[in-house]
Amino acid sequence: MLTDPVSVAVDIVHRADPLLDEGLVEKIVMGVAGRRAKRRRLAQALLDRPSVLTDGRSPAPRVVGDLLIALRAAGAVGTSPPVCATCGKHLRTQQRRDQDWYCGTCGPRREQCASCGNDRPVSSRDRDGRPRCVRCETHDDPLPVLLAVVATLDPNVNAGTIATALDAVSKRAGQRRRVAWIVQDQPELLTGAAADAPASSVLRLIDHLCQAGVNGVVQPPCPVCLRVVPLHRRIDGRWLCRSCVGKTRMIPCGRCGVRRQPCTRDSDGQPLCSSCVSREPANLEECTGCERRRPVAARTPDGPFCDTCRPWPVLTCASCGQTRPCKISQTTGQPYCKTCTSRWARCTNCSQVRPQRGGTKDAPLCAPCTRPEPGYWRTCPTCGQAGRRHTNRCARCTLHQRLDLLLSDEHGHIRPELQPLRDALRATERPGTLATWLSNDTRATLLQDLSTGKPVTHDVLDELPAGKTVDYLRAVLVAVGTLPERDEHMVRLERWIKRSLSSRDAPEDQQQTLRRYATWHVTRRLRRRTEGHHITFNQFVTAREHVRAAMLILDWLTARDLTLATCRQNHIDDWHADDTTTRHREAGQFLRWAKNQKLTTVEAPTSRWAGPTQALDSEARWEQARRLLHDQTVSTEDRVAGLLVLFYAQWTSAISRLTLDHIAITDGQVALHLGAQPILLPEPLAGLMLDLVRDRRSHPVTGQATSRWLFPGELPGRPISGRQLGERLRRHGLRPRQARSTALFQLATDLPAAVLARMLGIHISSAAAWQRASAGDWTSYAADIGRRTTKR
Repeated sequence: MLTDPVSVAVDIVHRADPLLDEGLVEKIVMGVAGRRAKRRRLAQALLDRPSVLTDGRSPAPRVVGDLLIALRAAGAVGTSPPVCATCGKHLRTQQRRDQDWYCGTCGPRREQCASCGNDRPVSSRDRDGRPRCVRCETHDDPLPVLLAVVATLDPNVNAGTIATALDAVSKRAGQRRRVAWIVQDQPELLTGAAADAPASSVLRLIDHLCQAGVNGVVQPPCPVCLRVVPLHRRIDGRWLCRSCVGKTRMIPCGRCGVRRQPCTRDSDGQPLCSSCVSREPANLEECTGCERRRPVAARTPDGPFCDTCRPWPVLTCASCGQTRPCKISQTTGQPYCKTCTSRWARCTNCSQVRPQRGGTKDAPLCAPCTRPEPGYWRTCPTCGQAGRRHTNRCARCTLHQRLDLLLSDEHGHIRPELQPLRDALRATERPGTLATWLSNDTRATLLQDLSTGKPVTHDVLDELPAGKTVDYLRAVLVAVGTLPERDEHMVRLERWIKRSLSSRDAPEDQQQTLRRYATWHVTRRLRRRTEGHHITFNQFVTAREHVRAAMLILDWLTARDLTLATCRQNHIDDWHADDTTTRHREAGQFLRWAKNQKLTTVEAPTSRWAGPTQALDSEARWEQARRLLHDQTVSTEDRVAGLLVLFYAQWTSAISRLTLDHIAITDGQVALHLGAQPILLPEPLAGLMLDLVRDRRSHPVTGQATSRWLFPGELPGRPISGRQLGERLRRHGLRPRQARSTALFQLATDLPAAVLARMLGIHISSAAAWQRASAGDWTSYAADIGRRTTKR
């Protein structure tokens, strides 16, 4: 019944009337029960009482009565039509009261008529809501009453417009009179207060008057979310939109525990949300495309399809020109692929960053520029933004309201320290991106917690559960100036050291030694080398590995009842010879520090760098450089970063931290400051650098159009990490470490170490080491100069 309710219903009907064709019965069942839940309800009702097919008696769900009527219309003789629950009359149409069917005589409820006093079916109600029978029904014309009220708002309105709107609201005279009386008593309902209307017919009247262009009549906003959308149901005396009605019915899901509107209930009566229902094994069907059991997203004559395999016609996209699954745009009538329908770009006509609705990928057009004729596009009722297909509020106004609700306190006030955050988020170019980010309950809760009165500091954020959401929110607060900037990798390293030492079960003297080494040697040396700059991810990993190596060798000594003071050189030699030990090089740093601190007498072996270990291919280097210089398909960021590696032997971590201050443009020439002396960039690299400075974009959430970083990262206000930049270069076949070694080897051959260090920003000892490795030792050149005699 759960997996194939249609077959269950067809079998029961066929047993009741064997003369019916099974194919015809299946078509009828699918016609009266179009949705899966309705089919299951029909199958369950027939399973519980199959005799309803022959006697036609209620109580039974409405879908059973529809099935009986459809079967009789198709010529069935073995099944009965629905039968009136009171007089037993066969019914051709249904009038229901709860789960029972009634005829037109028995169905209407009887009340005492306010005029004649007889108990008769209610035909209408008077102005005071009292019942009237058909003989005593009032015949007042509602048109003059309603016309007089609307004319106060729009003197040019005519009676024909009002009559058409009344006919569209209801065909029953009593219903139309009631609408006119309500509007006459409460004329403010027509000017935006219809959320308090006592009947839904008033809402329908306002919709038809607005569509007819009557001036002064205002569609009511939802009193909760303030959106101008169709109002769905009356809750506590006010009409709310469908979304807000769903929020009033939110309860914890019996399976996932998330507060959502229940979609159905399981066999135990527990509520289930729509997500859990869609993942229910009984609700999955085999996709025609991928042949996997997945939720059905579309039904076609070929069978059901999941969301991934949903069939789109394969056409040539009018924007990007590629042959892909496309849909036809309502604006241009041309096919657009999925990527182009969601693309935001700067319009070539008005220079505004908006969703692309026309043009091509190289020359995009926004909505107003695609169809400039007046009257085609609608405007947002709140801000007046043009270029909309619907009359509801635009995404930016909805986002503004959402932010005000999240960041304001119980009195509706926003704290001064949160104003920069609110202004920056409101100024985002793509409000849909931020709205999607705020749709996560955890992220919205974090923003709401900031408005509770706690000071907005790094320590407050540190108390929250660590994760990407907190890191992202911290980056946004730093980018907008609410929080001061701090070295996150250094803070992360200090936390890791503290957590690792506290979780170790070791003697106190050993813990004290580790604390001294990690705090006063590893982190102190790291701060001294960075000279006030933030450390990189690679530096964080290296420092962590050094501390881990110290822990490993101390644990190895403890396992053999040794300490730093009692161990001898043969013990260290055994440790190096042990195949199960690791991090020998990093542990050597700890042993040398321990000896300098008079904690041990052992010697740790050291190795001198003897040059690059990977093969260097100069021809491959120049081939990659030519491709990056002239390949237009590669992004400008990747081209510039790759050329800085190939030409100037830069680490990806150093490239990622370049800012506008490192670029100098004078007299049309572009200079790059990598070291103490600037480097004049040749063409076409200089042109690529100018394009990068002009076209770089910061993260869209913060609303900042540009960034001081040449390579902005995913987090607002921060650069891309060296690791991520290296991954991007590796996708283009460039190995940054090997390419840098090749470039530095060649540069060390041609330039003195001092010049190399000043221009590339590397240490003089590193430059000299590379010069020795390339056999280009310039000390002999300096000695030769010194031996020359000066001619006079």
